[in-house]
Amino acid sequence: MSDGAFVLAGASAPPMTNGELVFEAPWQGRAFGIARSLAEQGLYSWDDFRDSLIAEVLKSDAAPDGSPYAYYDRFLAALEAVLARRGVIAPNELRDRIADLEARPEGHDHDHGHDHD
Repeated sequence: MSDGAFVLAGASAPPMTNGELVFEAPWQGRAFGIARSLAEQGLYSWDDFRDSLIAEVLKSDAAPDGSPYAYYDRFLAALEAVLARRGVIAPNELRDRIADLEARPEGHDHDHGHDHD
């Protein structure tokens, strides 16, 4: 697939600066990479993902509580929705896995004896 097949524009456009994607946290870049990789592997079409993302953004825009808009929160919700719709993972399995990951202590996966620059 060419990069043109992975365009997100309009309501689905990610935050960008000078034509480059902007991620405020590492998980956002990982979520973007996972979504693109799974589409490249054929688990869903990028158009299907984009439609899911647009629906999530529109839901957020219509939220009556006035909560702040967080693009990558909507991006992740769209990814979860498309994975569930395509039967890649059941919603309850996804919720259980998220709860397991959230329950891990900070630094759980970085217990080794070296320094970082």
